[in-house]
Amino acid sequence: MNALALGLDRTILELKMYSREKESVFFSFLFPILLLSLFSVIFSAQFQEGAGQGGMTAGLFFMPGMLSAGVLLTSFQTMALSIATERDDGTLKRLRATPMPSVAYFLGKVGLVGVTSVLQTVLLLVVATLFFDVVLPTDPERWAVFVLVFGLGVFSGTVLGIAYSSLATSRSIGAVVIGPMLVLQFISGVYIAFDDVPTWLQQVAAIFPLKWIAQGMRSVFFPAEMAAGEMAGSWETGKTALVLLAWGIAGLVLCITTFRWFKRGTT
Repeated sequence: MNALALGLDRTILELKMYSREKESVFFSFLFPILLLSLFSVIFSAQFQEGAGQGGMTAGLFFMPGMLSAGVLLTSFQTMALSIATERDDGTLKRLRATPMPSVAYFLGKVGLVGVTSVLQTVLLLVVATLFFDVVLPTDPERWAVFVLVFGLGVFSGTVLGIAYSSLATSRSIGAVVIGPMLVLQFISGVYIAFDDVPTWLQQVAAIFPLKWIAQGMRSVFFPAEMAAGEMAGSWETGKTALVLLAWGIAGLVLCITTFRWFKRGTT
């Protein structure tokens, strides 16, 4: 219970520190909401024919991609950047020397990701429904899939971000994280229709979690007939869950085996 209480205190502290980092708040929390708004306005004319008739609108078309990108930004990117910075500036070394249990530190990070991911998702859904005429599904099964994909996406993104933080120093981690993330967003169906991506790039994207999170989100919000645009011609909900779970387990193993409290060359 002491570790749990300290983990809660650490979560509150992490949220306070996160809210004061304007760049992190913008590029991880607000960025998907801003892009959804911009894309919905810019491309609205291309979807007007189907709007109001049960067809696709710009807001609906881009919303699953923004939700999936948001999951990776608030989990993977936040963890990779913040932990690499804390390792290099000595924060982790100082925390390691305190009586605070190590588990409390990680509970704080998990709490940060959990709170920001949920808040961002709720805000995305509210913006989409209030300002861009997105009609949310009423089928409980679709929402069950949403919770499954969201939960596994946050879990895998968090543990992979913690493991990834060991690859570089704080000076280079930004490029090491943001560059690959940007490429994956383009080839995973976040910004453009996935069936417009060349087949060989679809296969590359299928190796990584983002493609599966985006596909899972599309299965929740898109009409059933649009599953024909996926690689397998179906939503593959079961396979999506298994791939994300496998990535989460792999990331957890990497966290346990590679996490370092100190910079290279220090003890």
